[in-house]
Amino acid sequence: MITETWKSIENKQFSNLYLLYGNESFLINETKQKILHNGISEEELDFNFSSYDLEETPIETAIEDAETFPFMGERRIVVLQNPVFLTAEKKKEKIEHNIKKLEEYISSPAPYTILVITAPYEKLDERKKITKALKKYATVVEAKKLSERELRSWVRERAAINKVEIDEDAIDLLLALAGTNLMMLTKELDKLSLFVSESNRIDSEVVERLTARSLEQNIFALVDKVVHRRIEEALRIYYDLLKQNEEPIKILSVLAGQFRLIYQVKELSRRGYGQQKIAGFLKVHPFRVKLAAGQAKHFTDEQLAYIIELLSQGDYEMKTGKQKKELIIEMFLFKLHDH
Repeated sequence: MITETWKSIENKQFSNLYLLYGNESFLINETKQKILHNGISEEELDFNFSSYDLEETPIETAIEDAETFPFMGERRIVVLQNPVFLTAEKKKEKIEHNIKKLEEYISSPAPYTILVITAPYEKLDERKKITKALKKYATVVEAKKLSERELRSWVRERAAINKVEIDEDAIDLLLALAGTNLMMLTKELDKLSLFVSESNRIDSEVVERLTARSLEQNIFALVDKVVHRRIEEALRIYYDLLKQNEEPIKILSVLAGQFRLIYQVKELSRRGYGQQKIAGFLKVHPFRVKLAAGQAKHFTDEQLAYIIELLSQGDYEMKTGKQKKELIIEMFLFKLHDH
């Protein structure tokens, strides 16, 4: 797992070559920052660190830099960004790259340089000789969306970096409230860690009190109140969202998205799909599928079809100005209560 690579970097056990690829840009950036922070001192950044955008600069220029001795220090760090030649993309490149130079460098890298290749692509072209060579010689970090288990482990380790412990039920609540975006989770964990600096322990009460909720998480909570037929509490969340200047049309759109997800998860579960497979099929995080599956148990197919019809009707009324926008969602919630 990525955390193993991080531990090695923090212990100053560096590889001469790193390949960081995947569509979780936060993890790529975090790994790159760790290499920089631990690899060279801040004073050396100006003369022993370079970064090249390979959509603008030929690879041979960057390799030449990687082969240059460090200036008044023991190592150089060279970062290569956007290596489109590692993918199967056919787009016309502005720059001609001498890939042979990179192949030669990979098989015999400069011992005083850490070369970091960041490829923000979901997949690399495994058939290409250069991709095979990198996978053979480099330390490879695949920055993909974390599974629920990895996410929980990541939260624990992130808390440990801040020298605090986090309870298991507090992790559940944090993921439900803040979502699965790693940048958002980091921000929330750093804030929670500061708050508990005396006890060094984050419990669910602190998470409930301090965690900022995104619109999606507020809508999830609103739906949860609907699920348990607590319409007054659902209305309170809705009024709070209006006070925060959230647009009714956006609230309606996110509400519709959540109920569609519940319906799809219910249907795909009935067909025998597991939660991981459903997440892949619907292109949402497995944790969201797990939460939606829990909510789906409280609705029949007929109720969900009725709710989706109500939301569609609400969308039409909002767009045609048939009724005051704020009232449309209120009426939707009352109709749910009576149904």
